[in-house]
Amino acid sequence: MQDRVKYEYAIIRVVPKVERGEFFNVGVILFSKSRKFLGVKYLIDQKKLEAFSSELDLNDLNDYLGAWKLVCDGAPSSGVIGKMELTDRFRWLAASRSTMIQTSQTHTGLCHDPEKELEAIFKNHVL
Repeated sequence: MQDRVKYEYAIIRVVPKVERGEFFNVGVILFSKSRKFLGVKYLIDQKKLEAFSSELDLNDLNDYLGAWKLVCDGAPSSGVIGKMELTDRFRWLAASRSTMIQTSQTHTGLCHDPEKELEAIFKNHVL
């Protein structure tokens, strides 16, 4: 138990028509302060997207989520937010918003390896 670390995560959702409140899961963002880990994994199923809305562009959504990955990585091209501390970057990414890409409430857990946990949550909630 002592080698397990606390992590927090949120599910990333696409909400094609915000006013309808319908969504589908496309990714996960996971943060572990003690392991200094912040990661995101996402995949948008084009057929599912088309079933929800023919108006959204898959490339635009992937570009938007790609920017989230840059923020997670602290890439220079991620701007001011990418320069923030890991905790602040996670809080910014997981914040409530009323756009087409939203996150669930933040959940917590314990794990041995945050990267493997990110993969497991992704498989369980997105694929």
